[in-house]
Amino acid sequence: MRRLLIIVPLVALLAAATWFAVYSWNAIEGPDIPTTGYIAMWLGIAFSLLIGCGLMALLFYSSRHGYDTPPRHDTQTRP
Repeated sequence: MRRLLIIVPLVALLAAATWFAVYSWNAIEGPDIPTTGYIAMWLGIAFSLLIGCGLMALLFYSSRHGYDTPPRHDTQTRP
């Protein structure tokens, strides 16, 4: 019963999102995008990918080199 309470709203949201996407895609109204708009869009996509890949690389680097491990404190005193 719990699965049904989760699955039904998710399927309804998926159906609504699909309908909206198809409706928006087929609504061909308004002016075309100028060349500068396409250039700005591609620069934004490239910048987002560059930042995302860089952050993932830093994440893997810090994980492999132990920067993410919690600090260890010696409880024993050294003579």
